[in-house]
Amino acid sequence: MAVFDTPQEAFGALRPACVQLTKAQTVENVAQLEARLAAVGSGALQELQEYVLFPLRFALKVPGPRRERVVQRVLQCLAAVLLGTRVRSPRLLRELLSELCSCLPPPHGPHRAPAPSEELQLAAVQALLALMHSAQGEAITALYRPSCLPLLGFAVSSLLGLAERERAKQMKIAALECLQALLLQCECQEHRRLREEEAQQCGDLFASFLPGVSIALSRIIAGDVKQGHRTTVSAIRLFYQIVGLVMADEQLARVPKQKEKPSVEQSRIAELIVHRGPEWSKSTSEKLSLLLRKIVELSSVHSHWKVRLELVELVRHLLSNCSLSLVDSFTHLLKALVGLVNDENSEVQSRCNEVLQGIAEQRVIAQNRALADVLSENLHSLATALPRLMNSQDDTGKFSTLSLLLGYLKLLGPKINIVLNSASHLHRLSKALMQVLELDVTDVKIVEDRRWGSAGGYEPSGSLQHGVQKGRCQRKYFRFFTEEKIFQLLQQVCRVLGYYGNIYLLVDHFMGLYSESAVYRKQAAMVLNELIAGAAGVGVDVLQEREVSLNVDDLKGSITAILEEYTDQANWYLVTSIDTDKISHEQLSVPRSGLAALPGAACSSVLPSPDPHVTTRTMNSNVWQLCIQLEGVSCFAAVLGREFRSLLLSALYPVLEKAGDKTLLISETARGTLVDICEACGYDSVQCLINENSDYLVNGISLNLRQLAHQPHAAQVLDTMLRHSDASLLPLVEDVIQDVLSALDQSYDNQASTFLRVLYSLMAALVQWFGPSCSEEHQQRQAAEWQSRTLSQVQQEITSQDVERFFLDYVRQKQIAEGNLSDSGDEEADEVPLLAKPEPSNSDTEGETPLPSHAQLGKDVMERCIHLLSDRNLRVRLKVLDVLELCVTVLHPHGNHLLPMAHRVWPALVTRLISDDPLAVLRAFKVLCTLAQKCGDFLRQRFSKDVLPKLTSSLLSQAPASARAGPVYNHTLAFKLQLAVLQGLGSLCEKLDMGERDLNKVADACLVYLSAKQPMKLQEAAQSVFLHLMRVDPDSTWLLLTELCCPHPYEPPHASLQPVRLRGMGKQRSEFTDNVLLLLDKLQQRESAAARGAPPP
Repeated sequence: MAVFDTPQEAFGALRPACVQLTKAQTVENVAQLEARLAAVGSGALQELQEYVLFPLRFALKVPGPRRERVVQRVLQCLAAVLLGTRVRSPRLLRELLSELCSCLPPPHGPHRAPAPSEELQLAAVQALLALMHSAQGEAITALYRPSCLPLLGFAVSSLLGLAERERAKQMKIAALECLQALLLQCECQEHRRLREEEAQQCGDLFASFLPGVSIALSRIIAGDVKQGHRTTVSAIRLFYQIVGLVMADEQLARVPKQKEKPSVEQSRIAELIVHRGPEWSKSTSEKLSLLLRKIVELSSVHSHWKVRLELVELVRHLLSNCSLSLVDSFTHLLKALVGLVNDENSEVQSRCNEVLQGIAEQRVIAQNRALADVLSENLHSLATALPRLMNSQDDTGKFSTLSLLLGYLKLLGPKINIVLNSASHLHRLSKALMQVLELDVTDVKIVEDRRWGSAGGYEPSGSLQHGVQKGRCQRKYFRFFTEEKIFQLLQQVCRVLGYYGNIYLLVDHFMGLYSESAVYRKQAAMVLNELIAGAAGVGVDVLQEREVSLNVDDLKGSITAILEEYTDQANWYLVTSIDTDKISHEQLSVPRSGLAALPGAACSSVLPSPDPHVTTRTMNSNVWQLCIQLEGVSCFAAVLGREFRSLLLSALYPVLEKAGDKTLLISETARGTLVDICEACGYDSVQCLINENSDYLVNGISLNLRQLAHQPHAAQVLDTMLRHSDASLLPLVEDVIQDVLSALDQSYDNQASTFLRVLYSLMAALVQWFGPSCSEEHQQRQAAEWQSRTLSQVQQEITSQDVERFFLDYVRQKQIAEGNLSDSGDEEADEVPLLAKPEPSNSDTEGETPLPSHAQLGKDVMERCIHLLSDRNLRVRLKVLDVLELCVTVLHPHGNHLLPMAHRVWPALVTRLISDDPLAVLRAFKVLCTLAQKCGDFLRQRFSKDVLPKLTSSLLSQAPASARAGPVYNHTLAFKLQLAVLQGLGSLCEKLDMGERDLNKVADACLVYLSAKQPMKLQEAAQSVFLHLMRVDPDSTWLLLTELCCPHPYEPPHASLQPVRLRGMGKQRSEFTDNVLLLLDKLQQRESAAARGAPPP
């Protein structure tokens, strides 16, 4: 079909259809007109707009009952014409608006006619929307004059009633969109932005509609969730647009205080227009506050994220345009905005943060004292209710409450000092933080977890730095919440306070709470730590920068004051455990069963009951307080960086004390603090930190060792220094170690345990530093000696004097081995007449060479251990045995000094082995194995005479009990003692090169443990004994095993030979069969490998 572009052509094409529709209003005629309209160009249609609209308008105004299908089709055609043209006549716009509104059901009335169909109503609304979008120029301006107020009111009320009353989602949304266009708030491109005077005129006009519109929209927003989120979003958007226009601060500021007197002809209309004066503004603000509170409460928890996002836009729009007029409502609006910062939807979160950032950057609150006062009052109310809310809400509610608190503080920003300068506000806020941050100190594991010097072993500084990085901050458990994100919110609250607030005022206030009561001490310390971090701008999330940055000197002054309070004796040396080492011997008395330990002996306890005056709760509380204070030191170091070096004189020594604490939680936290100090102050490692500050540390230790009664922790500092340094530290601390040995000699009765812990660390450090290198040097020296002796034997002829010296030396070594060496042995040896004086050999010069400093320390420590091995305190004896084992390792390369010391320690060690508590026996046997490994056959005769009979008899006596015991027996001390003896006995026999008679004793004692009735671990340990015996005397071991079970008959190779008959041949399967066959098989493999020349398995 051709397009009619000229008005003449278009008129000719449209006239028949228009005439026909005027004569008869039918659906077919309307359809015919629509078809003709499709062929008309837009320019021609604009010229013929009123001509075309006439039959359509006439169809709407025909008297008599309306046919809905015809009216609906007319409205659709009318909407199509309006969308294709522009309405520029004010008269036409008013008439069309009136005619279209008449198609909608009246908003209210007692005798309301039956409502038209939804389709008809939807068509009318769409036609209205098309009309408002097509209106331009003078037409739209004239519509919003006071004279048109009744018409606008009718249209607004009709659309509001439709949006509120109808259930169809499409109808509700269309009515709200049309209402938005009618109130000039649509976002379409056709409508230009209102000029200032036009906006003022519309504001005056729409003020008359505000009560009805706002109430109706609030009801729609609070409607059933079944209406869909789009309806709610449209209602919220229209609400804040109309409120933002009518209550705009700029418009209200231009409204005259007195209402202008209207002319006589306008008096009726003027009565409908509202004067937006101060009284009206105040009254309307109060009523809107109620509606806004309702909207915020419902929308902030709406299930759909777009509704919550639109709520953020509502707050932004009203805060930007109505910050003065709606100041009473911002309690609820800011609460909603701050609460949505942590919304589950990322878009809501992001937009919320953008709005908050914009508020801060525009300094809306900073320049509005009324808003700042509202926030301050909100903050005061929330701080007052915070303890109650934290006690009654679940973790989700607590998170929302604390997010609100944090948001208030962020919004206040630099104005936060308004709150802090008020004693009432600061008191409420601080007490709320004290109650919310209360720790749960009921966990008994905090006190139970211990760090024993001997059990923990020695860790070099490198491993410390690597290990602490994995989990530096100990997780805290709080009384009122469990989730970690809630604690992170509280940290941010404190940091924002420190960032914006007066740091002197805050530190002084919370230091007062710290000193006021032990109940608040842990919480106050946590707050102080976070305040300092916030003041330095570390890890703080803010919306705007503070006005003046804090001076480093001011920060250091506050930190120095806090450090002095933390490290004060009353706050640093707290009771964190019951020192069992100081309990009297009577409390530690246990049956001394020695090697003849019975299964029941395992139940004897070595832990005394704690002091009834010190509860576990108190000790837990003290542990956490010290950990928090140590974390504070870490924070202060991170804040000051290299400036913290000047505070090391007062901070490093106390931290090293706590790094050596027996409570695991404290020591781990202190070690983490050391690593933090290293990073902050620029030290490469903890070792460098200790070495570079060792002069003042050593001086402090020396002074405190002289006042042990008042400074009992000096040894812990030395202990920590040794654990986390290297060999370069030894010359620096050599003198102080001698002071420790002297102090031990003077106060061994009550301070032995403390000093032994230091000596253990010292020996462990010496083994770590010098052990491998010394062993290598020792082996190289032995090889060189053997090589030189071989060369001298080849080059020189052996003389009679050499033979005589050899036999004299042999006799002397034999006397030492048998224990017949007297104290004057050396003098007697010197009195032996020498027939000749040969050149001194390497071995002679070694004896004359002075010991290295580390070996001399090992010898000095071993001297003390010999005397303390018979101490009445079991714990002391156990620690002495641990130290003794390390001393043997340190002295191993220096045999001329180790063997006499081993001779001296032997009697006391034998006593521990045969007549002491099972725990001590276990530890003493471990020392014996180390001695045998280092001293070799020097101990053979002594071991055979003093120890072996007791060991074998103990094993034989306990075998029946272990054979009939159940699985619980594996956890007893008797079982552990049996296992340790069996695991070490084989290597002892091999190292000491025991004789045949002793080997038979060992084999007989261990044979019963090859029974299948014994616990599996004991069977495996017994197998290891026989594997060692195979290396020493394989033939005897084979014969002993075949007496129990011989799997193969042995045929003679010749008939003249007698057949071999063994007792194990032909025996039935027994409890020993499996283990014996296993051992015989391994022996066969060993012999086969030896025959092939391969290394034995």
